[in-house]
Amino acid sequence: MDAPLPPASIKRLGQNFLIDPNIVRKIVALAALTTTDTVCEIGPGRGFLTEALCRASGHVTAIEVDPRLHAYLAERRPQLSNLTLVLDDAMTYPVEQLPIGTIVVANLPYYLSTPLLFRLLDQRDRFPRMVLMLQNEVADRLVAKPDSSDYGVLSVMAQYAAEITKAFKVSAQCFRPRPEVGSAVVLLTTKHPRALSQEEEPKFATLVKAAFAHRRKTLMNSLKDQGYDQKPVAAALETLSLSPSTRAEILSIEQFIELTRHIDRPGLAGFHH
Repeated sequence: MDAPLPPASIKRLGQNFLIDPNIVRKIVALAALTTTDTVCEIGPGRGFLTEALCRASGHVTAIEVDPRLHAYLAERRPQLSNLTLVLDDAMTYPVEQLPIGTIVVANLPYYLSTPLLFRLLDQRDRFPRMVLMLQNEVADRLVAKPDSSDYGVLSVMAQYAAEITKAFKVSAQCFRPRPEVGSAVVLLTTKHPRALSQEEEPKFATLVKAAFAHRRKTLMNSLKDQGYDQKPVAAALETLSLSPSTRAEILSIEQFIELTRHIDRPGLAGFHH
C-alpha cells in the first residue's frame, strides 16, 4: 500500500489522485494513442494514468511540480523505460520544446485549469489533441453554445482554437482524496488553419474580453465602456446585420471573428489571459 502524502501538500497543490482503472482506460482510449505517439502528461501524481500512457504510446514526458511525488515516481521509473520524468511547474516548463504532434493528457489542477489551458492552446500548432480532466463547470463553459448562461470568454476563445467535446463525467468517488466538485474529461482537437492572422488574434482576444466585460449591457455599450470608438462598432454591427441592442452572449465564434475584421483598435494586448 502506498504511504499517504501529507494533507498539506495535497491541499496546497489541489491534488486529487485518480484511482479508478475504468476512467484511466477511457482517458487512454479517448487520446487514441499509437505506439509511435509522444505524450505530455501534466500532473502525473501517483503515476496511475502514467503507467497506462506508457503502455499505449511511444514516449511520455510527465511534468510534476511536487518534489515528493516526483521522488515517488522516480523510484518506480526503472519499470517505465519510455518515461521522461520532469520536476517542474507546467505554467513555466518550456512546452515549446516538446515535439510537434505531441498529445497532451492532463488531470489539470482546478485552480490553474484556465491559465494552463490557454498556455497549451497558445502552442496548439504543436499539440494536435488534448485530453483534459477539468472541473465539470469549466468543461460546461468550454463547450457552451451562444445564448446560454455558460457561454463567455472561455467558450469563445477555446472554441476559436479547437473543436471541443465533453466526453464523460467523472464522479468524485474516482479520486483520493475526494474532491468537493464533479469532474469531466474533454477532448480538444486543435484547429488548422487558423481563422485569423497572427496580427488579428490579439485584437480578437481583446474584443472578446471587452464584449463580455459587462454581461448585462448591450455589446455596443460594453465595448464603449472598454474604450472602443462607437462609430466603427455601430458600422460593423450594421455590416453584420446585428441590432445595436445585441448582447455579446448571442454572438457565434464566426460573428466575433467577423467583428474583429471590421473593428480596428490599436495598442492591444496579446492572446494571453
